[in-house]
Amino acid sequence: MIGDRLTGTALHFLGDQRGARLHLERMLASYVAPVQRSHAARFQFHQRVSARMTLARVLWLQGFPDQALSCAKANIDDAVAIDHALSLCNALANAACPVALLVGDLAAAEHYTKLLLLRTERDAFDIWRAFGNCFEGDLHVRRGSLAAGLQQSKSGIDVLRRARFSQYLTSFLGRLAEGQAAAGDAMQAAATIDEAIRRNEDSEERWCTPELLRIKGAVVLQTETDGAAALAAEDFLESIRLARSQEAVAWELRTATSLGRLWFDQGRIGQAYELISAVYSRFREGYKTDDLRAANSLLSELSRHR
Repeated sequence: MIGDRLTGTALHFLGDQRGARLHLERMLASYVAPVQRSHAARFQFHQRVSARMTLARVLWLQGFPDQALSCAKANIDDAVAIDHALSLCNALANAACPVALLVGDLAAAEHYTKLLLLRTERDAFDIWRAFGNCFEGDLHVRRGSLAAGLQQSKSGIDVLRRARFSQYLTSFLGRLAEGQAAAGDAMQAAATIDEAIRRNEDSEERWCTPELLRIKGAVVLQTETDGAAALAAEDFLESIRLARSQEAVAWELRTATSLGRLWFDQGRIGQAYELISAVYSRFREGYKTDDLRAANSLLSELSRHR
């Protein structure tokens, strides 16, 4: 059982979401709580909570945002019920907060982030508190408070750098680069996303590589230098290729929308529509999430110009 969970977690990080889900769901289907001794005592974390934590992220990547958020919520409820601080903070930092942000449910993200910051302040869990600062900084950026959000995100990232804690650091750097680009600092955004991609190559944390390439393409576009559009398109196309190889339809939709906007601006209306609609049609839920609403809005605009 423990082997299935660990294998599923490793495959998730390596970008094999189908394999990860197979192992995680098999572990959860066979899980039986011990009668005499808690798994949390033996393995530091509650094993069912740990498995669901990774499964929630896998579900989002595979294009099931509603199920992902529901899984993360149920997991937090379980962690609260067993009253185990380590398992609760782990589930908040590694699933509930990031999944809510990925889905675009800012109210849920704020609730989970406040809970994470409260628990980590009380119990002095420095790494998870750094995660909480990154999440809260991201929330500020999304709500328009760019300066405060970027500063808080940088503070959290600096803690992770000093601690040499690489897990999820690349994805935090990606979000920081997006925020810096939104603030108009294309040069700093370029340096940040380059660092993220270098670290990503070293750590082999491939689950987020397609998103880092999408962000890199978006940052390149913002520089407005000669050849920027061509370079950005290369990054977008590589992002889509990797997302497809990982069956990470969520990343594929994001990048298809970014590339579709670029092609729209270049007058390639038909190609843009076909690209986005092919990915959008594979979703069966999550139509109110940020990514699907953005894709659908662009599809509507493209339709008017066809």
